[in-house]
Amino acid sequence: MGFKRNIMLTMLIFCAQAIVADNDDSYEFYGRHFIASYRECDAQALEDITSLLEAFAQAVRASGATILSVDKALFPGNGLTASFLLSESHATIHTYPEHCACFVDLFTCGHTCSHEQFDKILTEYLQAKKVTSELCIRN
Repeated sequence: MGFKRNIMLTMLIFCAQAIVADNDDSYEFYGRHFIASYRECDAQALEDITSLLEAFAQAVRASGATILSVDKALFPGNGLTASFLLSESHATIHTYPEHCACFVDLFTCGHTCSHEQFDKILTEYLQAKKVTSELCIRN
């Protein structure tokens, strides 16, 4: 009887700890969503899909994020949509080579990542002459 009682007590303690952890207010529900439009980009930078994806991955890593996987789709005229699944959330790019432009976003949860290096690397790689961006704090 003592062994079964110890197992039941251990299970009760484990369940109680799980409930307390689930209600723990020390976790801050917080994220940063950076969105940008890059215009008047270098046409070759947009059309060289391999180099573009390498630059995008470099920008994501420079933000402090960890890449888990990448999925992409190519469209006629060398258009690209790519989605990077991150430990921290996601990053996407949608190119429009016919307009020498692209849209990107970087969403990361928590406080460890930042968008500044991400933006700097992409602006330099794309040689974008016009950049509009916005940072949305989500909580």
